[in-house]
Amino acid sequence: MQNIKPTGVIIARFQTPSLHPGHLNLINQVKQKHNRLIIVLGVSPVKGSRKNPLDYFTRERMIKQAFPDIVILPLSDQPDDKQWSKMLDELLLHTFPHETFALYGSRDSFIATYSGRYATEALPPVQDYNATAMREDISDKVFATEEFRAGIIYNTYNQFPKAYPTVDIALFKDNQQYLLLGRKPNETAWRLPGGFTDPTDACYEAAALRELQEECGPLTTTPLQYEMSLLVDDWRYRSETDKIMTSLFSTSLISGEPAPGDDLAAVKWVPVKDIIPLIAAKEIVSTHIPLLEKLAQKYSEND
Repeated sequence: MQNIKPTGVIIARFQTPSLHPGHLNLINQVKQKHNRLIIVLGVSPVKGSRKNPLDYFTRERMIKQAFPDIVILPLSDQPDDKQWSKMLDELLLHTFPHETFALYGSRDSFIATYSGRYATEALPPVQDYNATAMREDISDKVFATEEFRAGIIYNTYNQFPKAYPTVDIALFKDNQQYLLLGRKPNETAWRLPGGFTDPTDACYEAAALRELQEECGPLTTTPLQYEMSLLVDDWRYRSETDKIMTSLFSTSLISGEPAPGDDLAAVKWVPVKDIIPLIAAKEIVSTHIPLLEKLAQKYSEND
């Protein structure tokens, strides 16, 4: 026989280092209305992000520590609200097929986008607790505990391996007869201008143009041409799981005079025919040798 009194369900994220008074008030309000309580935790497809730094298991344990009798269930985020609503209903129905449910949310809750079968109720918060502000407040704090250090290791090991994208730029002049090289401070070898992409870059081409302007000054150039990409044998990442992958673009100077900027101490034009001798003389940084060999092979054929 189906239970007449519905089971209370809280839909939330609890992305905070502890249950703050707002969380506790929400849980206790629902517990007063229902003898049985379920908390459904949203699970982001992005692991270890600033918005969702805590995984499901960490949040489940945090809640269970304070409320061991509460059932905790995970529900993955979806790009479509209707699909998410359907998955929520199916999760509850398949887990507890003989129950009815009443769904609860509070600040910035799911209710506005939920289109499922169950009744919803928004509970007003006792005080406005901002989880983002709480995370930012402790984001640079260091605690002298084993648990803190273990948490850092746990988070690091549970992230996806990453390939950090960079861009390098081959800037030519005089019909690809000369190539611009740069040198960083405290280095004696030369390299191509370039650097890491930025989340604000619209594309790799935009990143390459930004890096060229930052490192070599305001220049007018021809449209970028894609040359190649490769996994960089960078000494900083040689023993790491994460790696660097670069994309090489070429362009030709129309106007302007390159000048060192950003993290370059010097720039100079070199004849394309001199690239291989420079490599042989160990005057090119090792990570840029494959890129420059490719350029030398391709553009020396233009002679």
